[in-house]
Amino acid sequence: MKKPKVVVLGAGYGGLMTVTRLTKHVGVNEAEITLVNKHNYHYETTWLHEACAGTLHHDRCRYEIKSVINTSRINFVQDTVTGININEKKVTLSNGELEYDYLVIALGAMPETFGIAGLKEYAFSISNINGARQLREHIEYQFATFNNDAEKKKERLSIIVGGAGFTGIEFLGELCNRVPELCREYDIDQKNVRIICVEAAPTVLPGFDPGLVDYAVNYLEGKGVEFKIGTAIKECTPDGIIVSKDDKQEEIKAGTVVWAAGVRGNSIVEEAGFENNRGRVKVNPHLLVEGHDDVFIIGDCSLIINEENNRPYPPTAQIAMQQGVTCAKNIGRLIRGQDNLEEFTPDIKGTVASLGEHNAVGVVYGKNLTGTKASIMKKVIDNRSLFLVGGPGLVLKKGKFKFF
Repeated sequence: MKKPKVVVLGAGYGGLMTVTRLTKHVGVNEAEITLVNKHNYHYETTWLHEACAGTLHHDRCRYEIKSVINTSRINFVQDTVTGININEKKVTLSNGELEYDYLVIALGAMPETFGIAGLKEYAFSISNINGARQLREHIEYQFATFNNDAEKKKERLSIIVGGAGFTGIEFLGELCNRVPELCREYDIDQKNVRIICVEAAPTVLPGFDPGLVDYAVNYLEGKGVEFKIGTAIKECTPDGIIVSKDDKQEEIKAGTVVWAAGVRGNSIVEEAGFENNRGRVKVNPHLLVEGHDDVFIIGDCSLIINEENNRPYPPTAQIAMQQGVTCAKNIGRLIRGQDNLEEFTPDIKGTVASLGEHNAVGVVYGKNLTGTKASIMKKVIDNRSLFLVGGPGLVLKKGKFKFF
């Protein structure tokens, strides 16, 4: 009897959890499992802000996919997905194609620029390992060449961060740790450095408790960060940005502009013909696409409504990993002809945003945490993520243990 083919696209949090759990729910002779990923490594998206700032080497943020999957059960294909044909049940790759009986789309997110002119051309994003390397090297180059600049333009040492959400705030926290090191290394007075955060929304860290928001803002302002809240970026230029507030426009010159104000689902999902909202597809409680009982979508490309507030759950690593567990169970049941599919219900244990290595704010099991306690919990969460995918060996190899 022909074994059903299960194809998983993407080795992010959701994709890896799906394949590692799937081997526990289907026998050796029950399914042919293939995992497709552009790179031969998985990277911790939630650590990229550290690699971008230069406070953590980018190699610490990644590990080889084959080191955490059962290669005797899972066929790993390193290739780029270029298209999905849902009618023919085929996935097109740069170097071939794959047929599937069950498809899991876990392709991750892409930066969302909201059509703002110049962002793609002149701003950096916090989105992948290569981008992290480029941003880290660019920032260091600005410091390394400042004293060689005859005019010593302070704009060279101005860093603009677009967005005061989770990623933007975490990146600002790392910058506050990294900038003093760069100033000492390159003999620069820190007064020459300017860090500006521009946020169109009326508050920092939307959705967080106001007390936690105040703590984060006061801490970062104490480190020298300037906040421009309720201010929209209208354009990014080679020299900086143009912002607007209360119908007044202002140009802010800077040597570095970082865009951290939004993500969208993968464009492959849009091109496949699924009904979507900015690359995110609404899935049913079993994580299947309506009208397609062979296509699961999880992670950043899935849209799940929180019935308590009628708003989508945020596309977090925590939810993606939980989706991977449910997805694997349901594929196993479908392969065996069972119709009692498990419904996915997010179990939000907490959310913590770091403010540098030894400070953070967050909510864990309903309790607000700040400072060292929150920072320790952030590292515990990071280590737990590693453990769920690769066990204690991966934690010992890549984990974070500098708690104080």
